[in-house]
This record gives sequence, structure tokens and C-alpha cells, in this order.
Amino acid sequence: MDDAERTNAATARVVLVSRVGCHLCDDGREVVRTVAQAAGVAWEEVDVDADPDLHRRFTDKVPVVLVDGAERDFGRLDADRLRQALAGRRWWRRGR
Repeated sequence: MDDAERTNAATARVVLVSRVGCHLCDDGREVVRTVAQAAGVAWEEVDVDADPDLHRRFTDKVPVVLVDGAERDFGRLDADRLRQALAGRRWWRRGR
């Protein structure tokens, strides 16, 4: 990661939208924790079932990663996609 990418990553706001008892969320939490720590980025986790708006938007997609409020990945989270999002690269929708 170069200096510009590091600057973008340091100012990013990362949120993991998850739910209790979700094995994909447990796996995704480790992906977010590892990538965020390496990038020096703070992150937070929110429960999709505790917020009506998040529940409406993401209940069938958890876990979901938001970077600066934009959805960047969901389901089986990928460390490379998160690194690219933190570096400011445009996210593409992956096939289902």
C-alpha cells in the first residue's frame, strides 16, 4: 500500500453489519479485523436486527461491509475487496 492508499485507508469509516449466530458473520469479522488492523483503520460492528433501517436493507445479505457508508462486500467477505475499498478503488458487484 502506497502513501496515498494509506491516507485513504486511515480516513475510512468501516462498519460490519452482522447478526448474532451467523457463521458467515463470525468469519467476516475476522476478515474485517485483520484488514482493518493492517491498514490502521478503526472499525465497528452493528447488529442488523437492532436497527429497523439496517434490517430492511441488509437482512438477507449479512454480513455486509460498509466503507464510508457505501456497501463494499457482503456474504463471504473477501480481504482483497476490502483492501481495495480502503485504498479508494471502485468496487464492482460480484456475480451471485
